[in-house]
Amino acid sequence: MRDIDGALLVDKAPTWTSHDVVAKIRNHFKIKKVGHCGTLDPAATGLLILLLGRGTKLSERLMGQDKFYEGTIRFGETTDSYDADGEITATSPIPPMTLDSLNEEGKAFVGDTMQTPPMVSAVKVDGVPLYKLARKGKTVERKARLVHIYRFKFSDYTEPEAVFSLACTKGTYVRTIAHELGEAVGCGAHLNSLRRTRSGTFDVKDASTIDELLKMNEDELSKKVLPFTSLVQPE
Repeated sequence: MRDIDGALLVDKAPTWTSHDVVAKIRNHFKIKKVGHCGTLDPAATGLLILLLGRGTKLSERLMGQDKFYEGTIRFGETTDSYDADGEITATSPIPPMTLDSLNEEGKAFVGDTMQTPPMVSAVKVDGVPLYKLARKGKTVERKARLVHIYRFKFSDYTEPEAVFSLACTKGTYVRTIAHELGEAVGCGAHLNSLRRTRSGTFDVKDASTIDELLKMNEDELSKKVLPFTSLVQPE
């Protein structure tokens, strides 16, 4: 395939890892350089930005953009991974809650906060991903990092699940927020579903699914690629 430089917007399906998506596009279309900016957990869906050719040089710049999510939080159950993929470690009765009370709780998360990555994550300690240590039953000290939450808003609550939207800086673990909210309301909680809707100026509504992309020929794929020059914005 001829060289293609730019970005490809993918609407990631559940169960696929970000690496799976990169490998599938690279191998199927025989593109030498393919990367992504901004990992999505396997269970999460939504916008994954793939970088092709010279576009891979913009990884750090595009990865630093703010992220926007929608999802659901399930109360009354705590898991070891802080999301629905993990093992349930505790269950508790859910106290009386309303949409208004949840939004009041959510206000405490808005602003700058030091966030500790969950043990089940790809963050490395001494070169070893935390999730590999977690699989061995090990828990190690993790370095907290500064993140910023612009908006954390609930739009619906039907026990035991609440629907939310979130806007945040890069590197924010939404499942950590769900876990901490569960602690705050006293019954535990975990992230039940998550969808990335935007990253910077890129929107999932402009993205294609893997199934759609794999049905395209070279010319059709090229029309979906945002050119390298359009990605380079003055800083």
